[in-house]
Amino acid sequence: MTQLCDRPAWGQTDIAPAALRQVLGSYATGVAVVSTRAADGRPVGLTINSFASLSLAPPLVLWSLVNHSPSLAAFATAPHFAISVLAHDQQALARRFASAAVADKFDGVAVHEAPEGVPVIDDALATLVCARDSCTPAGDHQLFIGQVLRMQRGEGAPLVFQGGRFVGVGEVVG
Repeated sequence: MTQLCDRPAWGQTDIAPAALRQVLGSYATGVAVVSTRAADGRPVGLTINSFASLSLAPPLVLWSLVNHSPSLAAFATAPHFAISVLAHDQQALARRFASAAVADKFDGVAVHEAPEGVPVIDDALATLVCARDSCTPAGDHQLFIGQVLRMQRGEGAPLVFQGGRFVGVGEVVG
């Protein structure tokens, strides 16, 4: 029997950003649009896949935004934001809100305004409207934590991102 200390070194230790991105791409994530209003009142939104549940009591969620994002100031100062979880047939919306080439991401997009004043994507699979609880530096990103104030859920399959592309959700196993 091989002793633990006799085993060769395991795993890659050179954690280059491109290699790390490939490894993390092995993990399938949902796709959402996070939105808010800038101080001047204009709607701001972008595609994220860094969204996760943090706590049920109190109801908290988290997501992150890269430090060099042109939208960072709007989210860091806004009291509220909305997370619209996209359905499998909303790839065009995901691409639109991810594109730096689209000047007005909300132009022609069906949205409504939550009572907190933030734009919400119509027909999203699920929506959470949150009060910004905190914004904390974390490496090359800012980590946003929000307390869920209101939510809505529709029916359907989610939009999923894995391996650098949108993928379908397979059969439920087990």
